[in-house]
Amino acid sequence: MAALSGGETCVKYLMFAFNLVFWLAGTTVLAIGLWLRLDPQNKVLLEEENSPYAFYAGVYVLIGAGALIMVVGFLGCCGAIRESPCMLGVFFFFLLILFAIEVAAGIWGFSNQTKVVEDISSFYMQTYKDYTSTGDERVKETLRLIQAQLKCCGPGKDTDESFKETCPRGEPLEELLIKSCPDAIEEVFDSKLHIIAVVGITMGVVMVRSRKEFIKTHVSDVFWSLHNPEITHSDI
Repeated sequence: MAALSGGETCVKYLMFAFNLVFWLAGTTVLAIGLWLRLDPQNKVLLEEENSPYAFYAGVYVLIGAGALIMVVGFLGCCGAIRESPCMLGVFFFFLLILFAIEVAAGIWGFSNQTKVVEDISSFYMQTYKDYTSTGDERVKETLRLIQAQLKCCGPGKDTDESFKETCPRGEPLEELLIKSCPDAIEEVFDSKLHIIAVVGITMGVVMVRSRKEFIKTHVSDVFWSLHNPEITHSDI
């Protein structure tokens, strides 16, 4: 294979740098997904028996997409450095798959926002009713953990005084101003579903737009040089 010209070498290293940024973006998406999965506020609500699991569906899509972005970024880096049309071809194929996954995660986050919050609130209310009707110590401990993580107390202002022993303890003013648990659930999970939606759609759109411009201005020259080492565009 003929040596690349100075301009083509510059493009090659630009592609490497661009793919390195892409790999770092994948690391960020994966980190956000793992944070959402391992956040104690989520775990205490979503890992109980019969708890709604829908929220984690979007989180797992985000984790999978982040891991795939890292793999694709690695392939792009290797393809650029090794001047391999095969690896670059695989890279662009996975790029299309990633676009679909990221946008799907974003759409899922927006479309399921209300349902996820309602499901989790319903689970909390059912747990509350189970405790008030049975006084089961295991259910009481579940409520105590949920309310400690969410910093909330009961389903609303008319919470029974006997129930308040399961609530987080604090200064009198803090206890007076503490939120109801349905409000706290809505606040916490609304914000996290927005993270899934915004990260998914933003990454998908930015990824394709930036790649389109980069391919349009640079990559065609690299492929031409790799396949036609004795011919330059100026000879045509």
